Amino acid sequence: MTTAALFLLLFACMLIGMPIAVALGFSSIVTILLFSNDSLASIALKLLQGLSGHYTLLAIPFFILSSAFLTTGGVARRLIRFAISTVGYIRGGLAMASVLACMLFAAISGSSPATVAAIGSLVITGMVKAGYPEKMAAGVITNAGTLGILIPPSIVMLVYAAATEQSAARMFMAGFIPGVTLGLMLMVAIYVVARIKGLSALPFVGFGEIFASAWSAMGGILLMVIVLGSIYGGIASPTEAAAVSAVYAYAIAVFGYRDMGPLREVPWRREGESAASLLVRNTVQMLVALPKSILDPEVRKVVLEASKISVMLLFVIANAMLFAHVLTTERIPHHIAEAISAWGLPAWSFLLVVNIILLAAGNFMEPSAITLIMAPIFLPIALELGIDPIHLGIVMVVNMEIGMITPPVGLNLYVTAGITGRSIGWVVQAALPWLMVLIVFLVLVTYIPQISLFLPEYIDSLKGYGAGGAVTEP
Repeated sequence: MTTAALFLLLFACMLIGMPIAVALGFSSIVTILLFSNDSLASIALKLLQGLSGHYTLLAIPFFILSSAFLTTGGVARRLIRFAISTVGYIRGGLAMASVLACMLFAAISGSSPATVAAIGSLVITGMVKAGYPEKMAAGVITNAGTLGILIPPSIVMLVYAAATEQSAARMFMAGFIPGVTLGLMLMVAIYVVARIKGLSALPFVGFGEIFASAWSAMGGILLMVIVLGSIYGGIASPTEAAAVSAVYAYAIAVFGYRDMGPLREVPWRREGESAASLLVRNTVQMLVALPKSILDPEVRKVVLEASKISVMLLFVIANAMLFAHVLTTERIPHHIAEAISAWGLPAWSFLLVVNIILLAAGNFMEPSAITLIMAPIFLPIALELGIDPIHLGIVMVVNMEIGMITPPVGLNLYVTAGITGRSIGWVVQAALPWLMVLIVFLVLVTYIPQISLFLPEYIDSLKGYGAGGAVTEP
């Protein structure tokens, strides 16, 4: 009765157009009032505990702020230049470079829509001018942008870690090889299509341009090293690395690349200036500009936009955690686990059911909400069937990737539609052929656990890193 009431209320609220966060909270509150012994006064406390009780979630606003600075600045443009110089000379190389740029930007943003917006706004028009069909350009970027939540750092992975009390560091480790594998699969598919369609390749720019573009993009590349290196090396937890990434992204956008802030029009080096004079002058300039940069309108706008996104996402998470609390209190996951165990489903069948449910849910709900609702239900069953919780987490993240490009709620579709000025239906048609690559990849990740588990198990086996192979959240 409680289970039926909870989910019927949720679906009814969503059908009448209620925002997902409000629908989650409202259905949870009504269920508590009618079927639970909890008092109404405890609901506010549970909402606050849902966020304050999970230290891992503190990383989310930091990663969002870091992504906002890098998206607004010229980091994406420099990463694209590096990607084009690296693979542009291959047939279909401009589209491949777009995928590589999405992979690189995903490793510093943690957000799928942000990856599509940052890379797509620069490369879709360029691909069309180079002779690529517009649908191919839009479809490639829409699908490659999903790497934003698979290649670590990933906001969805942080939410899964908080919902299941797994190590966020291990989730980040587990997502690296699958993210690179999916990127390579998309590149192979692009090469095949390019051969069939007779798309041209760019001329080889030479090793000088490769090194020059790599140096130009070093600000963004170094952030990947700082964040992922500190987590994988056991130096910092994901939350600590996220805080460092936010400060670094601010510094590189305002003082490094000077794409915003009071030093925007000030050149780094003057003609004939010595190295000592260069160092002294720029140091003084940055110290003088530091207090001004905090009040700079462009910097304040970036912080405000990041704050809005963080509050919106955390509000969804808080209500989803209240929903998950009702599930746990009423022992709904336990009853479902018992029912499925009674059916005698093998592990492969259970994973097939998981994929079907998640693919259906991804059409209508936001990834973080799905993760918080479904993870507590699936985890006990997975553990009983001998499925590693980290492997289950990656399977869920890949399903959330696909949900980002399936209507009517797929956020990547709306971002691409905004960039191209086309309708959602047109973008869906453009993305559909490339979605087949993601479906094949989902099957591989689901039934070959070592794609996800090799790196965390290997790092765990190394000596000198302590228990778990990395610093974990308290």
